[in-house]
Amino acid sequence: MLYRVSHLRLSQGLALLAALVVGLLYVASPDYLGAWLSWLLFAVLIVLLFAVMPHVLGQPTRPSPVLNWVVGTLTIILAIEVVSLIIGIVQRREAPQTMLRCAALLWLTNWLVFTIWYWRIDAGGPHKRHERARHTDGDFLFPQMTLVSSGEGVGSDATWLPGFVDYLFLAFNTNAALSPTDTPALSRRAKILMMLQALISLSVIVLIAARAVNLLPA
Repeated sequence: MLYRVSHLRLSQGLALLAALVVGLLYVASPDYLGAWLSWLLFAVLIVLLFAVMPHVLGQPTRPSPVLNWVVGTLTIILAIEVVSLIIGIVQRREAPQTMLRCAALLWLTNWLVFTIWYWRIDAGGPHKRHERARHTDGDFLFPQMTLVSSGEGVGSDATWLPGFVDYLFLAFNTNAALSPTDTPALSRRAKILMMLQALISLSVIVLIAARAVNLLPA
């Protein structure tokens, strides 16, 4: 039990760190996206701190529903930034070098935001996973889950449960390959989220980065 509590606290701490990194990425975005986005970002981060820190420092027994609204807000801001950059490309408001920098920032932001989403929804959330004796069912099929049932390999340990790094790896593969690799989605909500992440990543890579490269001087 002590291992699971420590595991949960570590995952919550990493999720908080990822959200703060997302905030820094938003701050590094061009000013033309709107100053109000920065103020909204600061408000989101304050809510996130108050929502998460009691669960990280105290006894993590109950989930914080505020986090879902926080991540949803970060996702909305991400979508606004993607649309704003596409409009900027059409209107040619920014230099190619700025577009490339923005594409990289948005790609990283997309990765971290959906990492938090996957961590929050899988099998009812981190607290629900923490309460179960073993992780054999959820929104994603991790390779360790199949090893647990067969009793072979490193994942055959019945105490195994996915941590934040597992969802970080899942989101990275979706962002880079635009499709699941070793961890397929099982639930409809997970499939919708993965499609949305792949769509945003594709928009950043194809519509933004490619366009910016074409505008670079020879």
